[in-house]
Order: sequence, then structure tokens, then C-alpha cells
Amino acid sequence: MNKTIAEKIFDSHFVDNPSDDIHVIRIDAVFCHEITTPGAITDLAARHKDRVFDPSRIKAVIDHVSPAKDSKTALQGKILRDWTKKHGIKDFFDIGQNGVCHAIFPEKGFVRPGYTIIMGDSHTCTHGAFGAFAAGVGTTDLEVGILKGVCAFHYPVTIKINITGKLGKGVCAKDVILSIIGKIGVNGATDRVIEFTGPVVDEMSMDARMTLCNMAVEAGSTCGICSPDTKTVDYLWDFIKDEYPSKQDALQAFQKFTPDPDAKYEKIIEHDVTSLEPQITFGYKPDHVKNARELSGIKVDQVYIGSCTNGRLEDLRMAAEIIKGKKIAKHLRCIVSPATPKVYMDALEEGIIKTFMEAGVCITNPTCGACLGMSNGVLAEGEICLSTTNRNFNGRMGKGGMVHLASPATAAATAIAGYITQN
Repeated sequence: MNKTIAEKIFDSHFVDNPSDDIHVIRIDAVFCHEITTPGAITDLAARHKDRVFDPSRIKAVIDHVSPAKDSKTALQGKILRDWTKKHGIKDFFDIGQNGVCHAIFPEKGFVRPGYTIIMGDSHTCTHGAFGAFAAGVGTTDLEVGILKGVCAFHYPVTIKINITGKLGKGVCAKDVILSIIGKIGVNGATDRVIEFTGPVVDEMSMDARMTLCNMAVEAGSTCGICSPDTKTVDYLWDFIKDEYPSKQDALQAFQKFTPDPDAKYEKIIEHDVTSLEPQITFGYKPDHVKNARELSGIKVDQVYIGSCTNGRLEDLRMAAEIIKGKKIAKHLRCIVSPATPKVYMDALEEGIIKTFMEAGVCITNPTCGACLGMSNGVLAEGEICLSTTNRNFNGRMGKGGMVHLASPATAAATAIAGYITQN
């Protein structure tokens, strides 16, 4: 008893406790992409340890620069491609079948309640939406995970954020997480797990919960996490239906990864969103947050809708509802990148892609490229972008560019107006 979700997961995956509060835990899945994994691959090879602990539990994708933009990024892709082939890693998503890592992996059913997941990517915390412990790690930890299927962490200390009230019109999960980061700061949850709970989270879709957990790292958190429930089961059902007699049985099994009523938290933060307005960042840190109306009228050069934060079907629907029947402002470019091929296909079937194209929007293939200023939407010096991505660091989307983070709804309204506005 007295356990949080993260503590229950750690206890069920315990391998060793070598010193103090350092716990070595068994890893259920190691996720890989072509930016951070090739370094681990080449280092393991140099140490004569080019082996994998279990090829069925390693998932890999080329997503950050897709397709390659130069010889260097082509080489990164080749290293990952050759490595997966050498070790018989079947779950590898190459150009044409690939998508943004934190969208395609849950979409393929690779994330389950109670799982432990690592990846050399800070936004791995996205997968906590399913009641999993998922964390971004450095190259050394990634190498150990690939080789041995374990990883060392401090025993989790959890902050509980209870989200109450009712979301108003035009306000969504992105606004909620921006408001939380603005409230607690970029160091407000450093080396902590954030457990998101409350009636607002209960009402959120899995897409929305992934948005919430995705940006937990922007408050310094190791992982954002939600309790698994019927929505989790519904999302995963096609992948788990042969493992459980019914959805109710699956839900009952997943209940062991919900917090105990008397769970102990470092702190509990009450966050009422009843009066919350659309949010936006204004500086170069994710906790530089204001109401979007306070920046109203600022002219923008680019609007970007996509990423592991807001590139899912729900996000594209939200934007398309606002853009439908209108044209984007003549002086700006609006770029949409569906997060996965499935999202792209579903958006095609629903007429969302047509809506965007009729409005003058540029549709790209699934890629992370623009988010970190590598491809498919890099800014020129002095340009301003309103983006649905997750970081507004100085130069993040291009040297000398300014990034304002906001929701898909605010992004769509801004694309039509030509300046920052809210729907």
C-alpha cells in the first residue's frame, strides 16, 4: 500500500539496488531513432559489444530528418537501418512507413500500462499517458538498455497534479500543460514524476493525455504519468484482445498500476482550469507563458502544426475545423505534418487534408524535422513562428528565429489572421 503508479512499476521491475536510492530495473521496451541511437550503436561496436538483449523488445524508426536532407543524416539513417537488419529487429519503420516516434510507437500498440520504456529522446515521457514509466536517457544508459535490457534510476518521487474544473471553448490539453509549466516553472518537477489526475484528465482522450505527458519534461520531470482506465483499454484493445477475455478483464489487470488511495506524494498541486484561456509562450523558456490574447496582434511568418505534442488526428481535426472554408494569410506559410502515416490517411479520408490544401497549407510527410530546426520548416533569422511543438528555446527551429508555443486551435486561428490571435 501507500504506492504511487511509478513506485508500483519500479517495484514490479526491480533487479538490483547497488547503492543508496539507485534502483536497477528491467526494461520492457527500448525505443530508438536515427539521431541518438547511431552514437550508441557505434560505441557498442567499438567496445566489441554489438549485441541486443532482445530484438523483439527494441523498436526503431527514422523520424527526425525524414527523408535525409544531406550526407550526414543519410549516414545516420543507414547506421540504424543496417543495425536493425543485422540483429533481426523486425519493428523498424523506415521511410514511407515511419512516423514521429512518440506517435507511431503507441499507435502500433508498443506501450502498455505498467511498462518501463527508455529512449534517447527527452519526450519519451509521452508514453506515461498509458500508465507506463517512460523516460529519456543519455547515450550510456541507452547502450546498457540495448545490451542488457536494464536501466538505473533514482527511486521515483512523485508530484501529484490534480486538474479540476471544466475546459472552456477553444481550450485543450496543450493549454493545460502550458499553464502548469507556467505555474511550477521549468525546474518545478526536476527529477520527479508528475502524476496527472483529476476529472479533467479523466475526460481527456488518449491523444490529449499524450499531449499532457509529452511536455512534463519541460517542467524538469523524468516522466509524466496517468492512471490507465477504460479509455486506455479501448485504445489498446486491437493489440491486447487475444490476451484478455474482455475489456473488463483487461481493465482489472491494469488496475494494479493505479495509485493506492493512501499513496504518498512529495506534494499535491491543485490546478483548476475553469477560467483557463488559450495559452502561449512569449520568451525562450517553456515557462514563459501568458494568455494568448496578451500577445494578440503580433505578426507571424510561419505557423507549424505537428510534432509528438500535437500532430495526432485529434489535433488536425481541431485545426481543420477553424481553417475550413478560409484562406491562410498571404504573408505567412502554414505547414502541417501529420505525425504518422495512419494519421495522414485518416485525415485524407475525413477530408482534413483537402481542407488544409484548399486554404493554402503545405502538407509534409510525417517528420520531427521542423521542431528542432533540422528540416521541413526551418526558420530564417528574425522570423517568428507560432508552433504546436514543445520547445521555444532560442534558435530551436532555426538560428535567430522566435518560436511561440500554442495549441492547434490557436495555431489555426493565427494562420488565418496572419497575427497571433485565439479562436
